[in-house]
Amino acid sequence: MRGGVGSVRGDIASVREDIAAMREDIDAAMLRDPATTSRLEMFLASPGLHAIWVHRVAHRMWQRGGRWRLPARLVSQAARTATGVEIHPGAQIGKRFFIDHGMGVVIGETAEVGDDVMIYHGVTLGGRSMDRVKRHPTVGNNVTIGAGARLLGPVTVGEESQVGANAVVVRDVPSYSVAVGVPARVRSTQPAAVQPDPWADPALFI
Repeated sequence: MRGGVGSVRGDIASVREDIAAMREDIDAAMLRDPATTSRLEMFLASPGLHAIWVHRVAHRMWQRGGRWRLPARLVSQAARTATGVEIHPGAQIGKRFFIDHGMGVVIGETAEVGDDVMIYHGVTLGGRSMDRVKRHPTVGNNVTIGAGARLLGPVTVGEESQVGANAVVVRDVPSYSVAVGVPARVRSTQPAAVQPDPWADPALFI
């Protein structure tokens, strides 16, 4: 009986944590999306938020392994159909992640995304290898990735950096940088205090 009570309390605590995380997501999204006028609108009409919320469920299933892997993939595919955002359930996504517009985003299995990251539509965090190794990008905290950008392979984008719209990143990007072009080159490396607005579309900096 005690175990049952403890389990229920654990479930309640988990639900509370999930609700708190959703509130954080909505608050972060409100700061980054001037087109949305209310938290209710953001909750109901943001495919980017819906995609990350479903991903968290799928990711927990994926981590259990075994027979949970296939259901996790099916859940992620359902989210893809509903939102236009494809996130492999194995991807590791940090807190307050926001996808603006959402459509066409692809995030691969071994991708790692830090906290307070914002990406726009059409972004790909993809691989360049068929081997079962770390083959997708690692994105640091407070990074902004512009529309249509492709980050390919196990590259690292350092914290507080921006990647320009339609850039193709195949090499590491240092922290506090702006990377633009095909292939992407680092345009500037500056202290965070003098960088452009980190939540503005990096296409503005090209």
